[in-house]
Amino acid sequence: MAQIAVVPATADWFDDIARVINPTGREQACWCMHWRAPAREDITTRGARLRELTEQEPAPGMLAYLVAAGSDADVAGWLGFSRRSDARPLQRSRVLPVGDPETWSTTWVFLCVTVRAGFRRQGVAQALLDAGVDYAAGHGATALDAFPVEPEPGRRVPVSAAFVGTVGMFERAGFDRLAPTDATSGRLTRWHMRRELTPG
Repeated sequence: MAQIAVVPATADWFDDIARVINPTGREQACWCMHWRAPAREDITTRGARLRELTEQEPAPGMLAYLVAAGSDADVAGWLGFSRRSDARPLQRSRVLPVGDPETWSTTWVFLCVTVRAGFRRQGVAQALLDAGVDYAAGHGATALDAFPVEPEPGRRVPVSAAFVGTVGMFERAGFDRLAPTDATSGRLTRWHMRRELTPG
C-alpha cells in the first residue's frame, strides 16, 4: 500500500511544485500567488516570485509524495499558505475577513490545495493539511485561517472549485467554522474557519 510523505516546498523541490500547480507551463498561471502578489503585478513573473519564496524560511507551502513499495516517490499534491502579514491583497479584501492587523504576523492563512489527477481520493489533501498545521505551529503561528467551501448535499465539489479545500477536511484538522463569507468558489459559499494554536 502506498504511503504519503509530506515535505516543506523548498527550492530543491521547485520542479515538483511546477508539476502540480502549473503542469502545462502556462505563462500566466496563478502559481498560488494571488493573495501574495503586489499591486499592479506582472502576472508572468509569478513563477519566478514563488521560486524566490521557496528559497526563504518559512516555505510557502508543502508538497505531498505518494511512496509505493518498489517504485520511486511521485509528487501528488501541493498546499499553499502564508502569514497574513505577507498576503497584502488579503489584508484589503472586501469579501474575506481581514482580521486584526496586530495579529497578522502570527496568523497563517491556508490559501489553496491541489492534488494531481490520479492521486485524488487517497487522503493526500488531508495529509497536506495536517502537516501544514504542524509546520505553521513550528514557525510561531498562533492562529490558522482558511476559507473553504462546503459541498452541496449529496454532491462533490467540482475540481475547479476545490482548490480552496472543503469545510470537512478543515474540521478534521481541528478548525472551527466561524461564519460564511461574501466570497465564493464555483458558486459555493466560502466559510471562514479557524484553529487557535497554543504558543510553544
